[in-house]
Amino acid sequence: GRWHGSMAPCSCAQLHSCSLPTRCSGSAAKSLLFRFLPFLRWLPRYPIKDWLLGDIVSGFSVGIMHLPQGLAYALLAGLPPVTGLYSSFYPVFLYFFFGTSRHNSVGPFAVISVMIGSLTESLVPSENFLQSVNGSNATVNEELRDAARVELVATITVLTGIFQVALGLLQFGFVVTYLSDPLVRGYTTAASVHVLVSQLKNVFGVSQGENSGPLSLFVTVIDLCKKLPDTNVGTLVTAIIAMVAILIVKELNHKFAAKLPMPIPIELITIIVSTGISYGVNLKDKFGISVVGNIPSGLKPPVVPNMSYFGQVAGNAFAIAVVGYAICISLGKIFALKHGYKVDSNQELIALGLSNFLGGFFQCFAISCSMSRSLVQESTGGNSQVAGVIASLVILVTILKIGELFRDLPKAILAAIIIVNLKGMFKQFKDLRTLWKSNKVDLLVWVVTFIATLMLNLDIGLAVSVAFGLLTVIFRSQLPHYSILGRISDTDVYRDVVEYEMAQEVPGVKIFRSSSTIYFANVELYAEALKKKVGEPPNAENGPGLSVIELNAGESSAPSEPTLQSLGLPKPSFYAVILDFSPVSFVDTVSIKILKNIFRDFQEIEVDVFVASCPGEGDLQGHEPWLGMATPLAQSR
Repeated sequence: GRWHGSMAPCSCAQLHSCSLPTRCSGSAAKSLLFRFLPFLRWLPRYPIKDWLLGDIVSGFSVGIMHLPQGLAYALLAGLPPVTGLYSSFYPVFLYFFFGTSRHNSVGPFAVISVMIGSLTESLVPSENFLQSVNGSNATVNEELRDAARVELVATITVLTGIFQVALGLLQFGFVVTYLSDPLVRGYTTAASVHVLVSQLKNVFGVSQGENSGPLSLFVTVIDLCKKLPDTNVGTLVTAIIAMVAILIVKELNHKFAAKLPMPIPIELITIIVSTGISYGVNLKDKFGISVVGNIPSGLKPPVVPNMSYFGQVAGNAFAIAVVGYAICISLGKIFALKHGYKVDSNQELIALGLSNFLGGFFQCFAISCSMSRSLVQESTGGNSQVAGVIASLVILVTILKIGELFRDLPKAILAAIIIVNLKGMFKQFKDLRTLWKSNKVDLLVWVVTFIATLMLNLDIGLAVSVAFGLLTVIFRSQLPHYSILGRISDTDVYRDVVEYEMAQEVPGVKIFRSSSTIYFANVELYAEALKKKVGEPPNAENGPGLSVIELNAGESSAPSEPTLQSLGLPKPSFYAVILDFSPVSFVDTVSIKILKNIFRDFQEIEVDVFVASCPGEGDLQGHEPWLGMATPLAQSR
């Protein structure tokens, strides 16, 4: 924590940031409670007349979207459909109490679901549950497999929640800053390709083995191509009709958004109509079209997760925790900026973490925020998470009374819903053109992230992408842009004399600037660039150079005798060097040593060195008193 005064205890309002034991007043306890339960702050002041109707309409609209998406994303995660309904109920309801975003729609999300699906396929493959029936070909015991996968995923979800809550309590909301926007967009685009490939077997109606690990995407595609002759035509036609219908109506929803009171719930209509047709025509028996099967009604009691899985899935759970939070906080900040309120990044971590942690005990899989649902929640009049509560109640009614009616729903319909909802993700390929024009390094991060995630799978791909992103930061600081600044006449503006023709050097003065901060990894390059830009000192060959020299406390740094004139050496064409420190945020001990040598070297050739735009004392970490000076140019001679 931070000390407030030398030894004085902190005030109660500062309790959360103080490490001293202190007696807190009731107002501080109330403030702490409001911080961790934000709904206590805004719910008593909820404007019923202005907001309630909009929240009701928005809640029903989003709840209707949750139903088909929950079923579909459970399929994507390799789980029974009912777990998608659980994941659309418990976390959404819990987020109402802990979340700070008024418009985020939490719940199942395609990218998180496919990350979970890759784990269920690798750790609990169907091959482990093969059983022979009457001595015939072995078949998969889906009931045992699904039970094992639910147990695994519940453990992953609880662990994901633990990571998120811990990061939030430790004020580590900034961790998402290491996932730059190009990285997140490249990763989600590649994840969308994984989602698409995983659903093609349900579109073509073929059975495929489960592949995981590096290059598994390409193995799956090759295997699918080999099995295309076995395509179930009925399944393919069903999927194509559903995709075309959903795409057309979604475009109409977008085009006439201003005129429609709420979007046409085409996904819900599609699953209702297709389930009715499947039941009436008996598509499963007559045409071999695969259906979702039994969906149990009612809620189940909580189950303690199997902690023996923790060691196996800890890394994956952390990746899911970070990616899920990154998507949520980015959406939350967009809506907060638009509607003029603030989201607490650390509290969002805690809210998402508690939703996952508690949801894991009730057979939920890890959740995040959906852009499509969030946009609907906002555009249909949603003003608060009251809309989320109403949406969760719609799902609760479905779980208790309606869900079992969808047992004849074709899996091809769920695959169609998943694929159509990837449209927005695939639009991110447009980033390539934008980044090509604006920033080549960000473009490289996007492309490397995309390729690494495609080839190495989602978990390893994310680790490689983050590592590469950090390397680009090091690369940029290692190779900054060095320049000599000149003054634009009749102004106080100084610019690079190479890039700006109007910028002219001040006679006798060299103003040197680096575009990066100075630290141990680039200070030698800084010194070398300074020599090249201002010119080699006349006695450079015989002088001490720019190597690191330890200075004793009593050692003088005054110019040594004899002088250049007495030695017959020419004086340099300038008498002062100004180091522009405006980009410098900190210096370390190695930098200070090199800077001292720079001062000494130029003093030996009778050139003064000054530091300009240096942060004040206390702002520049690791500074020494002489670094805090800002000497005006007029006083340099």
